Amino acid sequence: MRMDEPTASHLKTGRVGEAAALSWYERAGYRLVARNWRCPLGEIDLVVTRGSSLVIVEVKARRGSAFGGPFEAVTWKKQRKLRALAETFLATLGPAAPAEVRFDVASVMLDRAGHPSVQVFEQAF
Repeated sequence: MRMDEPTASHLKTGRVGEAAALSWYERAGYRLVARNWRCPLGEIDLVVTRGSSLVIVEVKARRGSAFGGPFEAVTWKKQRKLRALAETFLATLGPAAPAEVRFDVASVMLDRAGHPSVQVFEQAF
């Protein structure tokens, strides 16, 4: 296995993190547009909407803080990739593309029992 390949544990953490983030957005009045949207460039974790705003959400989940907070993993390189992914996603919407697009980071920490705590950074970049 390569070092950058996700393990079963990482995949489970990611799924729990995405579900927790989606729940947070739904409680805040957002509607899910896409989850794990893929194209040749990569993947967008969540796309949600509320009113005239479309939100591209990068979800980062961790089980501990040994490597810093989950949000710290969204580097400038990842931000650049997400912008390119968003452009591709918006192109698929055509004239239905929204007037406002923003990028959020949902930082999810899982406690020892696996219970998530979600902190959302709106307009993160």
